[in-house]
Amino acid sequence: MDVASPCNVLMLYPLFTAESFWSFGESCKLMGVRRPAAPLGLITVAAMLPKSWTIRLIDRNTQPFDDDDLAWADVVFTGGMMPQQVDTLRLIDKCRAAGKPVVVGGPDPTSSPHIYEKADFRVLGEAESVIDDFIAAWDSGARSGVFTAPKFQADVTKTPVPRFDLLRFEDYLYLGVQYSRGCPFTCEFCDIIELYGRVPRTKTTEQMFVELETLYAMGYRGHLDFVDDNFIGNKKSLRQFLPQLAEWQRAHGYPFELSTEASVNLADDPELLELMGAANFFGIFVGIESPDPETLVAMRKKQNTRRNIAESIHKIYAAGMLVTAGFIVGFDNEKVAMADAMVDFIEEAAIPVAMVGLLYALPNTQLTRRLEKEGRLHVGHDLASATGGDQCTDGINFDPVRPLRDILLDYRTVLERIYSPAAYAGRVDKLMTLLDRSRQRQELAEGDIRARVGAMETVHRVVTSIPDGRPLWQTFMNCAKRDTSSARIAVQMIAAYAHLGPFSRKVIAGIDERLVALDADMANSVASVGARHLA
Repeated sequence: MDVASPCNVLMLYPLFTAESFWSFGESCKLMGVRRPAAPLGLITVAAMLPKSWTIRLIDRNTQPFDDDDLAWADVVFTGGMMPQQVDTLRLIDKCRAAGKPVVVGGPDPTSSPHIYEKADFRVLGEAESVIDDFIAAWDSGARSGVFTAPKFQADVTKTPVPRFDLLRFEDYLYLGVQYSRGCPFTCEFCDIIELYGRVPRTKTTEQMFVELETLYAMGYRGHLDFVDDNFIGNKKSLRQFLPQLAEWQRAHGYPFELSTEASVNLADDPELLELMGAANFFGIFVGIESPDPETLVAMRKKQNTRRNIAESIHKIYAAGMLVTAGFIVGFDNEKVAMADAMVDFIEEAAIPVAMVGLLYALPNTQLTRRLEKEGRLHVGHDLASATGGDQCTDGINFDPVRPLRDILLDYRTVLERIYSPAAYAGRVDKLMTLLDRSRQRQELAEGDIRARVGAMETVHRVVTSIPDGRPLWQTFMNCAKRDTSSARIAVQMIAAYAHLGPFSRKVIAGIDERLVALDADMANSVASVGARHLA
């Protein structure tokens, strides 16, 4: 690879065209950053390219790129997830118009390669397995091609350290690393098992410490997210890694506060909870989806059944880790009273940040294949909205079993109730009484970007920027009286509300527009039937 001819590579990370629950725009402004997360995929691919190639990365979400950047490039790499599809296609057109070859890859091109046919090169699947083939083809003069990786065979123990030097750390709220790929479960709606398989593959402990040492030596301190699909998917490897991670953190003065994604059965394993707490994990994302056991069985998320989920969440809190959770509205088996049940559960479990979305049939999933077989999948289901919507407002890209109007009303009800300032503040307050952070480092590391803005200033700015924000101030005061560590986490939750509160109201407005359009369609249909009857 190192004997390859010199080449200027421009890596363009596409815009997320829609604001979403995940974008945290207002919260980022509070912290003085531009985006929550950095583009780990592209900088990992960058590390696989020949050392003789010069690489320039531009994250379109944080900085502009101009004709000079394009003129410099010999080839452009781009691609990403479905919410980035519109901008990726725009970039492909722009680059080709300028006579620059484009290489596209990532989850969405892999799931829907036909959408990206205009790209000169398509690298589909996990890059480790095919990037050398692409490099050889490029160096031999090829200027187009499709390189498809065999499924689930990439050896992540050979994945190089990402090119963290290509990032502007100050643009992001947190950085990411990856320990494993894949998830052992079979959730019907999920594309992870289609992209990365059901047998989690892990890097070696030595690899991970090289990555951590690299970030440490570069001066990064603060929030570091393990972007794994399910961090506890390979428990055997994890039990060997976590004690050494805890020791590395202790020896380095706890430079990183860690988060990740894991299945709720983490709560069944006291040893893992203890180990993660000792390694300074402070946050876990858990896909709960629905509190209804029948709905969970139908979506093949059986790991969430046969348990009291709220109690499981509280066990994670008792290990010092707050839980952010995902919920979905629109499954076939939902009950008429599902809105009340979902709101009651979120309140009982004390989950402040509940990412609630409408069901969206992602390309190349079990759900999409079933809906297509049943004749219920909408035409263009794999095309991202070009109007700025996301799955919160544009979800249900199929014919649902329940009346669409009922689904939208339930979704509206859930958002309106859980994201009222009083309800959100109440959940933060309850969370802080359940969170036992005795295992974790109490203070932020020196240099952590989150320490830029003082607690009082943050809370004041949020409370004064939203209607009826007083309960949030009271919650902060309650937490401050208990202990300073609790107050710091509460401030993070209140900062999140700077985005979640206004965005939930924006989504509700979008749902109201869909309801008006549905009612208009219904009235027109009735009028049309009446006219035919009179004729």
